[in-house]
Amino acid sequence: MLPRERVIEVINHRKPDRIPIYGWLFANMEKQISERFGSVRNFEDIYEFDMAHIFGGPTPYINEQIKLLRKETGGMIEPAHLTEVQMNDTDNLADYESIKNAINYYKGEKGRFVYVQTPGIFECLNSVFGIENHLCWLALYEKDLHRVYKRQAEWNLRFANNCLDLGADMVHVSDDWGGQNCLLFKPETWWRLIYPYHRYICEGVKKRGAYVSLHSDGNISSVLDGVVELGYNVVHPWQESAGMSLELFKKRYINHFTVMGGLDIQTTLGFGKIDFLRDEIRRVMNMFRDGGLIFCTSHFVQEHCSIEELVFAFDTIKEER
Repeated sequence: MLPRERVIEVINHRKPDRIPIYGWLFANMEKQISERFGSVRNFEDIYEFDMAHIFGGPTPYINEQIKLLRKETGGMIEPAHLTEVQMNDTDNLADYESIKNAINYYKGEKGRFVYVQTPGIFECLNSVFGIENHLCWLALYEKDLHRVYKRQAEWNLRFANNCLDLGADMVHVSDDWGGQNCLLFKPETWWRLIYPYHRYICEGVKKRGAYVSLHSDGNISSVLDGVVELGYNVVHPWQESAGMSLELFKKRYINHFTVMGGLDIQTTLGFGKIDFLRDEIRRVMNMFRDGGLIFCTSHFVQEHCSIEELVFAFDTIKEER
């Protein structure tokens, strides 16, 4: 079975020939990996990764305009201010060159399943508002936020469609909602303000016959039924260290979506606990021999992880898959 086929089997709730694997490595480990293996791409080849996570493309807002607006408002941007700011053009093809090249390499040459990072609704605006302010705006400026979020969702879908035109298999929507124990806001707020605009994106992607995945760190248990309603095919990372048990996933949600995760970088990888690391990899992979899981790190491997421990982890994964 080819890598791309293997991932599609799992997403479609079938049993693959083996568990697909991936890992978020570039952000902090590129230097260490390159010194040992020549490049991250070589590492991915040696460990036979089945997917590729692609970044790039335009950003929603022009940084200089945001800086100017922040200066005009004395540093604090409110939702009403943002509705007057022009968003970046999603159709400048030059902005997609790195995405196009990555898809040609990973999908065209390597036969891997490719997914492209796109903005969500909440997380991407934290850099504009500041997360503390943004959480306040949820309570104070709901009407204005609907206008901001609607524009954002429309922009996101145009961006997603351009990525699909280039050959992406899945649109990956990154939108952190969770803290360590619960959502960052009330579930009722999520249903009123976040859900409608994710629905717009998900429906648009699904109309193209493509897959759509969600990334949210933290504990999002209280809105998982909403995630099912939205039709997400994949959820990353399903963070056990934030209280989201994989047993619950198997019991209630495995027939609705696939989890991409299983290797927690907050508690398991990068702490020198080699026996624990090995046992956790085996525990999780043994739970999903019949499907339901793309084995992956819960986020980018952190820089405190040694190259020796990273190699040990992926040696174990390769043996166990």
